[in-house]
Amino acid sequence: MPIGRVVAVWMLLMLVETAHGIAREVFLAPLLGDLQARQLGVAVGSLLVFLIALATVRWMGARTARSQWMAGGTWVALTFSFEVLLGLWLGFSWHRILADYDPARGGFMVLGLVVMLIAPRVTARIRGL
Repeated sequence: MPIGRVVAVWMLLMLVETAHGIAREVFLAPLLGDLQARQLGVAVGSLLVFLIALATVRWMGARTARSQWMAGGTWVALTFSFEVLLGLWLGFSWHRILADYDPARGGFMVLGLVVMLIAPRVTARIRGL
């Protein structure tokens, strides 16, 4: 599996998710409130991840189940690191950053990361790889 392609797709995912996050903050948060907008954002973001994985899974070259799980795991590790670093850069507290990952506090990002983990494997199966 060419790791460069896996990382390139992850960069596309982050670009799309960043645009999605900006749109969520501008359009949804004022209507629904911050927490509900972020919760809905996880569902929309998960759909975006799935669609991008579906479009790129062949190009990534992850031909085996192991490499597909590795691609998903790489995306999860990079995404979590990106989210934490971005949150810190934006001045968010650790409490606020980790709240997105705590279902008891209304955060559903763990679900989003699970989708990211399984997306290469699921979409490869759909594509017959």
